Amino acid sequence: MLIHSVGELIGHTPLLELPIEVPKQSHIYAKLEMFNPGGSIKDRLGQFLLQTAWSRGEINAHTTIIEPTAGNTGIGIALAARQLGLATILVVPQHFSFEKQTLMKALGAQVINTPDEAGMQGATAKAQALAQTIAHAYVPNQFLNEDNPRAYETTLGPEIMADLAGKKIDAVVIGAGTGGTFAGVAKSIHAVYPTAKLIPVQPQGSILAQQPAGPHRTEGIGVEMEPPFFAGLPIDSVQTISDDAAFGWVKRAAKEWGLFMGSSSGAAVAASLAVAKQLPEGSNIVTVLPDSSERYLSEGIYD
Repeated sequence: MLIHSVGELIGHTPLLELPIEVPKQSHIYAKLEMFNPGGSIKDRLGQFLLQTAWSRGEINAHTTIIEPTAGNTGIGIALAARQLGLATILVVPQHFSFEKQTLMKALGAQVINTPDEAGMQGATAKAQALAQTIAHAYVPNQFLNEDNPRAYETTLGPEIMADLAGKKIDAVVIGAGTGGTFAGVAKSIHAVYPTAKLIPVQPQGSILAQQPAGPHRTEGIGVEMEPPFFAGLPIDSVQTISDDAAFGWVKRAAKEWGLFMGSSSGAAVAASLAVAKQLPEGSNIVTVLPDSSERYLSEGIYD
């Protein structure tokens, strides 16, 4: 396959039927988003946010992109910004993956760290403050930008349905961070399969479904406030997964399937199996594995 830009490799990732025994002879199908060129699902988002903003005239060759991020969105935005030749500043809470921050810098982005205790809200406030001091600055703001769910509604959801070649989908079980991936995929699939259960996944310590806030090791999912993109979605229930369960599946996936996946992927697998127990015999469940374990090695993901 001959290509002329790395951006052409974004999307159309493989869909894997998980090679495990699923309760009630059901099936779990997982999109392997670590096969995007930047290593995660957020390559789709970075490309969509910047190309859409460019087409609307909201950014141009003189724009500096500024974004608060836990890591993968930063890599996706930095990758897209390279394609457009734009300067990029990414604001990242200190404790997030060293590997992710290194990759952002390798793509030419400037990384500014904020205190861990301020969380993503602190990073967002810092990004907005920086934007007030830099001419032609643009903050995509993945947490509020409606182009976030739209990126997945127009790419990932339709891809999953095409990959399944008409097989009925009974449940959508996807991790929630900004909520954009879940909302976009859920909206597109629910439009075709209106009886599909829509079930976001969060780690213990995330606040959906009135769960108590607290720390968690699972990275890339978990919310401090309910995502605005959930408004109007007929969400069936929320799956809350412990760090132990998530990291347990990270280890099993490597040993048993030869698949390197991050902790949010482990949570998605654990949640999908739990949902399978609640559904009728022979159900089809779709999920997403957002990234690879390789960008968490310094955090002892296999320890």
